Amino acid sequence: MGRPFPGPTPPGPGGFQQPGPGAVGTSGYPLQAGQFGGPIAGPQPCMPGAFPGAPAALAGPPQKKLDPDAIPSITQVIEDDRAQRGGQVFSTNLRGQVPPLVTTDFTAQDQGNASPRFIRCTTYSLPCTADLAKQCQVPLASIIKPFASLPKNETPLYVVNHGETGPIRCNRCKAYMCPYMQFIDGGRRYQCGFCNCVNEVPVFYFQHLDHMGRRMDFYERPELSLGSYEFIATMDYCKNNKPPNPPAYIFMIDVSYNNIKSGLVKLICDELKTLLEKLPRYEGVESSVIKVGFVTYNKILHFYNVKSALAQPQMMVVSDTAEMFVPLLDGFLVNYQDSRAVIYNLLDQIPDMFADTNESETVFAPVIQAGVEAFKAAECSGKLFIFHSSMPTAEAPGKLKNRDDKKLVNTEKEKTLFQPQKGVYEQLSKDCVAQGCCVDLFLFPSQYVDMATMADVPSHTGGSVYKYNNFQVETDGEHFLRDLRKDVQKSIGFDAIMRVRTSTGFRATDFFGAIYMNNTTDIEMAAVDCDKAVTVEFKHDDTLNEETGAFMQCAVLYTTISGQRRLRIHNLSLNCSSQLSELYKSCETDSLINFFAKSAYRAILNQPLKNVKDILVNQTAHMLACYRKNCASPSAASQLILPDAMKVFPVYMNSLMKTAPLVGSTELSTDDRAHQRLSVMAMGVEDTQLLLYPRLIPLVSEALPAPVRCSEERLADSGMFLLENGHSMFLWLGQASPPDLVQNIFNLPSLAHLQGHMVRPNLTALGSQFIKQIKVLSGSRYQMRRFPTLTIMKQRDKPEMLFRQFLVEDKGLHGGASYMDFLCYVHREIRQLLT
Repeated sequence: MGRPFPGPTPPGPGGFQQPGPGAVGTSGYPLQAGQFGGPIAGPQPCMPGAFPGAPAALAGPPQKKLDPDAIPSITQVIEDDRAQRGGQVFSTNLRGQVPPLVTTDFTAQDQGNASPRFIRCTTYSLPCTADLAKQCQVPLASIIKPFASLPKNETPLYVVNHGETGPIRCNRCKAYMCPYMQFIDGGRRYQCGFCNCVNEVPVFYFQHLDHMGRRMDFYERPELSLGSYEFIATMDYCKNNKPPNPPAYIFMIDVSYNNIKSGLVKLICDELKTLLEKLPRYEGVESSVIKVGFVTYNKILHFYNVKSALAQPQMMVVSDTAEMFVPLLDGFLVNYQDSRAVIYNLLDQIPDMFADTNESETVFAPVIQAGVEAFKAAECSGKLFIFHSSMPTAEAPGKLKNRDDKKLVNTEKEKTLFQPQKGVYEQLSKDCVAQGCCVDLFLFPSQYVDMATMADVPSHTGGSVYKYNNFQVETDGEHFLRDLRKDVQKSIGFDAIMRVRTSTGFRATDFFGAIYMNNTTDIEMAAVDCDKAVTVEFKHDDTLNEETGAFMQCAVLYTTISGQRRLRIHNLSLNCSSQLSELYKSCETDSLINFFAKSAYRAILNQPLKNVKDILVNQTAHMLACYRKNCASPSAASQLILPDAMKVFPVYMNSLMKTAPLVGSTELSTDDRAHQRLSVMAMGVEDTQLLLYPRLIPLVSEALPAPVRCSEERLADSGMFLLENGHSMFLWLGQASPPDLVQNIFNLPSLAHLQGHMVRPNLTALGSQFIKQIKVLSGSRYQMRRFPTLTIMKQRDKPEMLFRQFLVEDKGLHGGASYMDFLCYVHREIRQLLT
């Protein structure tokens, strides 16, 4: 940021201040005046180079250190919310209610607004005017996860069928019937809650109103009484006005030298024999109707005919990759149950067929093209599972060359490292979305593969990218298989188009996710699964009304796994206020940081990192200064005052600025940075929360301990700690770990017998009393999307650095401030803004 950190300021009375009279939800951490040498911004060692771009000289003489326990803690905020709201029922009957945190276990009960599992907001009270919004600079956004998984004790969405007439919609704005429609004129007409247009009620839908003006069938109709529900779509909502075919899954395996040699191809073939039994299907249906197909490839593509009537599978080869076509129609996409014997046969044969291959070159774009062509011919949507190892260098469309240049890091041109190569892949994304073809990519690279380009199609088609560097079957096999099983089995919708409508006064202006946009309103997704979220930003186009509040409706038109066209509707109502204090009281820090992560990760495609990070810090300071100026009671300038709902926002913001995509370091792999950038774009609130503040849990012999703060100061030589962020998982062993624990977990007499840093793919390899503990911590349903390999490391061993980069309250390994220093810096920025 180019500016040195603040030097010491004279001690003031105490640091964080308890809210005085009139202060709204101000965060108070009373500190004794003399205890730590003054307030937060008081004498405080600001370390050399602590902030990106800060000079390496110490700011001022060494000072007494402020007690880290005196500044807001995420683990404490999480624990407090759990104590207050954990295990309770959250009813969605009130407008603008702030839900429990994503880290709290609760039961949602839909009573007219969508559950927070489907929609979360950066604030649940919108400012009434654009001027107020501009003044506070708090982004107004929703994070929508339309297919979020619901726990067993919550009701699945009701499906409404209006037969031939289809769903009832407003004539003017096309919003779907929902709880915000006001019935008038004895029930013969209704006023739309979004555009205020008055519509006739169709004859078949007429119902009398009760003395409250509510329809008599209010509780019998999900679309009148619930926030989320589905409609069966009519032919008007289908391509070419005919019902869709069930989707298909094509498994496309790179059989080049590396994948054969590593044992990966055999591993995949063996796994598919059991995995295909578990294709997604609706409850009560005997077997899945999803069709399956198989392709292997290196420089050329091999298609397989696995028609049930055949005794042996037949291979057909396409070597002209420039003009891709599918050489067979009948027998390529089949019902797994019908063709099981032939498919088994094929999966047995593939590893042997290519056992002696020397071919190390691969193609990539023609593989995706082949999948799209197959879906076109079969007139269906579906998903490609591509298992690929290296940069596609063979002569073919989409051939890539190495453009990894570390000299670009920290220059104006660094952004080019994140930009996909234009041309072939851009067109492929378009074709995939038009056909409803989602691409999931499993990458097994041993060197640079140009992730920014290879992951471009998956990231525009609702797909996922999984990356296993230097893959070895022994250590990484189980990790990969767990990811694959989850990926194949998860609930999903295909060929989806989503629209977000709002009531008058504000509108959706920007969208972030694994999506494709052809115009400014339609969010197109070749597929959307239970983990994918779309972050939507809103802007004012008029004044909002405090009495009526603000409404939003998210509608997703999609094809189910059984080939039925449906509309999934999520509605949410928010408060509006002309008091900024209401907005700050209703903020949700976890949602805010999701929005900031996505907007920063998009911005680095077009701007230098330094600009992007400057904007992040400036906006953080601006939001907090506005609160201080307009909502908090007067106090000494030397005190840092934070709104209660945002008191840990600086921890998350500082952590975000230390993530790989935003750190200009030549030590970081360009592919890893690009991968993280793209992964985050599709994440929901729970995923970004855990990524930016990992769980660090002391392992003790008794009950489950609470997580501790992510800082080296919390580690003890005599302890063992588990760290988990949804993508990586470490077990850190203090040098003085008790021998009985070591014996219990590793079956070894002492740590000295443990070789280097070990990767143990299997938790059951750990001693019995800890298996349960680790499984409870790492397997909790909501907190675990991926299944990382557990890496074990000893204190002061060299690989320990890997682990330390996740201690996000400390200084970054590759530059970046500690939380304490960042708070110092932000406080100084706030004071400058206020003077």
